[in-house]
Amino acid sequence: MYKAFYGLRERPFGKTPDPRFLYLAQGHEEALARLQYAVEEREIAVLTGDIGCGKTTLSRALMDKNENARFIMIVHPRLTPMQLLRELALRLDAKVSYHRSDLVDSLSDKLLELKEAGSGVVLVVDEAQLIPSKPTFDEIRLLSNFQLDDQNLLAIILIGQPELRRRLAHPAYRALRQRVGMWYHLGALGAGDTEQYVKFRLEVAGASSPVFSKEALAIVHELTGGIPRLINNLCTNALLLGLEKEEAPIAANTVREAAAEMVL
Repeated sequence: MYKAFYGLRERPFGKTPDPRFLYLAQGHEEALARLQYAVEEREIAVLTGDIGCGKTTLSRALMDKNENARFIMIVHPRLTPMQLLRELALRLDAKVSYHRSDLVDSLSDKLLELKEAGSGVVLVVDEAQLIPSKPTFDEIRLLSNFQLDDQNLLAIILIGQPELRRRLAHPAYRALRQRVGMWYHLGALGAGDTEQYVKFRLEVAGASSPVFSKEALAIVHELTGGIPRLINNLCTNALLLGLEKEEAPIAANTVREAAAEMVL
């Protein structure tokens, strides 16, 4: 709809976590570097951040940086310990059993096989604050026991909302905390980064001239608090409204009107 009017090849603010559109603000760049360290060292890592701040997109970018690694993405983590082990075995094409000891042996053999083939394995649990019980967290901790004398065989990345960090702070999770090698909390974008984030995504989508006025971009930050998902939603609605008005670049008042329509 608005793509031709604003000279775009594709939608700049899509809802899918496309790594091509990942703008590396300082916080996001630091988070990605720490996650990369966790992958290389086969550590347990915990990445937290508010809803819509870009955690899932970072995980997709991490996958792109490690094409030789085998990534297992768990996006619905409401699993019992046995369900988790079976899911991991299925994704790794290992033998699946209904007995824990057999599952553990099967996973161990598969991880060793992949290690010898030069392929690391990374388990990513998204929305990890939804893990239903301590026993499942305990099973995740025990997965870090898959190791050789000098190296772990499995990197584990837990991604979640701030509730995850608060939950793991409980004394009951002390053993798991001691095995976490990397913690990072991803914050919102500042005003300058919000402006650069919008411009970056528009450029990736094909824009060759300003689509939003500088004043409009300042209002985008003011109304979204620098949360990327909210920025995407607001900018999409502003593009639609700007097309209706045949307005280029989009003005601050148009952004405000778009926000009012969203009840933002």
